Amino acid sequence: MKRLHLTILLLLLCPAAIAPAATTTGAYNYPFVNAYEATVVGTPSLYRADLPTEVPVREYELVVFEDRVIPPVFWYSEGLKFSLVPQPQRAPLIFVIAGTGASYKSPKVVGLQRAFYQAGFSVISISSPTHMNFIVNASTTKVPGHIIYDTQDLYRVLEKAYAKVASRLEVSAFYLTGYSLGGTQSAFLARLDDERRVFNFQRVLLINPAVSLFHSVGIIDNMLANTIGHAPGAFNSYMGRVIRSFATVFSRDEPLDFNEDFLYRVYKKKIPTEAKLESLIGFSFRISSSNMIFTSDVMSQYGMIVPPGRELKQTTPLIDYFATTLRISFQDYFNDYFYPFYKARTPSLTSGQLKYQMTLNSIADYLRGADKIAMMTNNDELILAPGEIEFLRDTFGTRATIWPTGGHCGNMEQKDVVAFIVDYFKE
Repeated sequence: MKRLHLTILLLLLCPAAIAPAATTTGAYNYPFVNAYEATVVGTPSLYRADLPTEVPVREYELVVFEDRVIPPVFWYSEGLKFSLVPQPQRAPLIFVIAGTGASYKSPKVVGLQRAFYQAGFSVISISSPTHMNFIVNASTTKVPGHIIYDTQDLYRVLEKAYAKVASRLEVSAFYLTGYSLGGTQSAFLARLDDERRVFNFQRVLLINPAVSLFHSVGIIDNMLANTIGHAPGAFNSYMGRVIRSFATVFSRDEPLDFNEDFLYRVYKKKIPTEAKLESLIGFSFRISSSNMIFTSDVMSQYGMIVPPGRELKQTTPLIDYFATTLRISFQDYFNDYFYPFYKARTPSLTSGQLKYQMTLNSIADYLRGADKIAMMTNNDELILAPGEIEFLRDTFGTRATIWPTGGHCGNMEQKDVVAFIVDYFKE
C-alpha cells in the first residue's frame, strides 16, 4: 500500500505546469501570485533561503504502547519513527509537527530542520497523527482527526521522544511549531502543556494553520469534486488523464528528481488551467486521506473498507482496497465513519459539537491571552473559509503575520519567510 501510494503520488504531482507569474516587489520576493500555483510548486530554488544541504539527522523508533499488536499488513511500520537533529552544545530544542498525512521527514519538515539547525537549534520532528506510522503505533482511538485525542497522543509522543534522546542533548529551552494541520495541533499542544507543565514551551509558532478542520478538509476535498464532476466514471477518467499527462511531459533521458524544482520545470512544458491545478490539489489530498482511512479501518476493525474479521497478510493484494478508499470523500468519511465512531463513545455528541471541537474557535479565549503563541499564514490561503482569516487577525492581533501570497504552505522555503520563522524563535 505504501509503495503504491508513493507511485501514484509521483504520477499525480507531475502534470502540474504553468508559466511562472510575475514576481512581487519589495522585501518579499515570491514568484507566484496564483494561490494554486504556489501550493503545488512551492518555492523554486532561486527564491529559497540559503540553507545547508545536509544536517546531522538521526532517526529513532519508539514503542508507544507495549501491548499494541501490529497487523501483518503493516509489518514495515512497526515502531513510531521520529528524527533528531542535535546541536553539539547547549541549545534550545524545537519540536516540529508535520502537516496532514506527512511524515517526520517530509520535504517541508526537512526544510524547517535545516533552517533551525543552521540557526543553532536542536530539532525533534514528529509525523502527523494522520500519517500511517503514527496511526499504527501511537493513536489511542486509531481513528485520527479528532484534535483533542490527537493532541493527547502527540503530547505522549513528544514526552517519549524527548526521553529517548535526552541524554544526547543539553537543552536550554523548549519551543514548538507545526505547519497546516500540525500548526493547528500546536495550538492545542501549547494549551495542554500549560496544564501539564512538562516542557513549558517558551515560544510557539503556528504555520498556515487550519481554523476549522472540517471547513479546511471540506474545501480541499471539494477541489476535486467540483472540477472533475460527479458523473459515473469521472474519477477513473481523471486518473487516466493524470497518468497519460505524466508520460508525455518528459523524455526518457531527462532526470526525474521529484522535488519543487522538478515541478517548476514541468510548468515550462505544459500549461494547465486553474481548474486542473485545483483538481490536482484535491486529488493529492484524496491520496493522503485514502491512506489514513485504510490504515484507521484496519487498526480499529471498523469495517468501512475491510470486512470485520478479515486479516490482511503481507502478501495480500491491496489495489482494490486502495481504489475503494480513493472514492471516499471527506463528507463520506465524516458521516459514515468519523462521527458514528465518536458518537458511540459519547452518545449525546451532536455533529455540530464534534465539528466545533475541531476548531481554533473553541480555544479562542486561550489564544488571545497566550502571548507566547504567534501565527503565520498567507492572505491567499486556500484552506481558510470566508471569515477565518479575519478570525486569525482578531485572535492573534500583533502576533499574526500574514504574507500577501504563498497559497497553502507554498512559501515556507522563501528567503523572507524562513528568516521570519527563525528570527521569531531567536528573539
